[in-house]
Amino acid sequence: MARVAIVGSCITRDLWPLRELAPPDLLYISRTSLISLTAPPVRGYRPQPDPPEGLTRYQHAAVETDLCKTGLAQLVAHRPSHIIFDFIDERFDLLRLPDGAVATHSWELEAGGYLADPAFEAARTIPRLTDACDRQWRAACVRLAMILGATPLRSARLILHSARWADQQQGAGGPEPLQGEPQILPGRPADLSAHNALLARYEQWFTSAVPGVEVICAVAAHRLADPRHRWGLSPFHYVEPYYADIREALAARGV
Repeated sequence: MARVAIVGSCITRDLWPLRELAPPDLLYISRTSLISLTAPPVRGYRPQPDPPEGLTRYQHAAVETDLCKTGLAQLVAHRPSHIIFDFIDERFDLLRLPDGAVATHSWELEAGGYLADPAFEAARTIPRLTDACDRQWRAACVRLAMILGATPLRSARLILHSARWADQQQGAGGPEPLQGEPQILPGRPADLSAHNALLARYEQWFTSAVPGVEVICAVAAHRLADPRHRWGLSPFHYVEPYYADIREALAARGV
């Protein structure tokens, strides 16, 4: 039986909206970046047992995994037969600390008040859509490839769920232009075309650096935003046929 780990976002986790339909013992690591995943932990940050007000336990755990850099250890301990990557969460800016630590500037990090921790006093922003971030992301691919090859993770089947932000949504009579302006964080608009170009670069660099990755994707016509999605309208909250395509592709690979 497949033992699955996801390093990615809700576009992969939402393949199984009901817990009983998901693969057993599913490990899900989200709200991180390959840069942050493979960086040193944020020095001086001490984990908190309970989530801050406004966050769920899962959201709190995702932030702490990113800050304390336990994601790779969780992956190794999980002993997955399959690791599914997707890069939709690679949209947030990053925060670099003087000692080389990196944190993902997710909505949860900000909304949960973690930035008030003294550990972040000297943090500086690495904007996502910059050459500097690109260089660090390519280097992170190389680091991750070395980690995958040097640990029990080398026996896992590696799958890249290739995705893009949808520029159309499902309407009453068929596809129509996406309504509203995409945002990374509330009040901070995002350039959809620029982020799709970023995803294309990331996927090319990842498949070049990490041997043996299998790429799966949905039919292009199914890449539509769903106004009735359980999490609301977003460029990466898709219609059901999109998820059906990916489930079929994974089933063909033993998931």
